Amino acid sequence: MHGYIDNKEELLKRLRRAEGQVRGIQRMVEEEVYCIDVLTQVSAATKALETVALSLLDDHLGHCVAEATRQGGPVADEKLKEASAAIARLVRS
Repeated sequence: MHGYIDNKEELLKRLRRAEGQVRGIQRMVEEEVYCIDVLTQVSAATKALETVALSLLDDHLGHCVAEATRQGGPVADEKLKEASAAIARLVRS
């Protein structure tokens, strides 16, 4: 079971909201809306996706990594490396 399963509906709600924001941005570009207004909406959609990403990361650390750490051994090491790589990707984006 994935760590986010208890939070699944909230994640889906946030993702649907972000999807709507992206569609709105597309419409804005099609309608040639002022650049700054489009950028404001891009920023809002980015923030929404960042919120989803941080929630997933928190769930991963609290469930998957914690469970692997309790078991120990190479699985724990792998989960920690995996989490570190995910954090690095989020920081770079």
